[in-house]
Amino acid sequence: MARPDKEAAVAALADKFRESDAVLLTEYRGLSVAQLRELRRSLGGNAEYAVVKNTLAAIAARQAGLEAFADELTGPSALTFVSGEPVEAAKALRDFAQDNKQLVIKGGVMDGAPLSADGVEKLASLESREVLLAKAAGAVKASLSKAAYLFAAPASEAVRTVDALREKQETAA
Repeated sequence: MARPDKEAAVAALADKFRESDAVLLTEYRGLSVAQLRELRRSLGGNAEYAVVKNTLAAIAARQAGLEAFADELTGPSALTFVSGEPVEAAKALRDFAQDNKQLVIKGGVMDGAPLSADGVEKLASLESREVLLAKAAGAVKASLSKAAYLFAAPASEAVRTVDALREKQETAA
């Protein structure tokens, strides 16, 4: 590649590093073009899987302030740029890697913090944001229902006591 082309490629990669919520690093050695196409489809709309040149990606990562990530770029590398929910992309990569042993998840970076391969695995094992929010909402609703019952209990107890006293007076009269 000519020098201006390399500079443009590095600038584009650096922008992707800055704009992405997470970047996941994989080694794709031994995967066919059809398998890579299948992997790209499985990632969905919030992730872009790109095969990159290590030297250009390392320069771009350093420009984006990701020094630790730049050192991991060895071998045939591909980057998954995630905009949005990183859990879904990590799950898609993990599931594809289980079916295709040639794909190796090497690590990544999320919100500027480096992730090891184990970190990506832990990220993939999380439930989606929607499920976690639904569970939190359910817990809050249960707490509010319990609080409403506790606040209403003394009033209903008083009403029952007054009714019992009224019935007692009516039967005594």
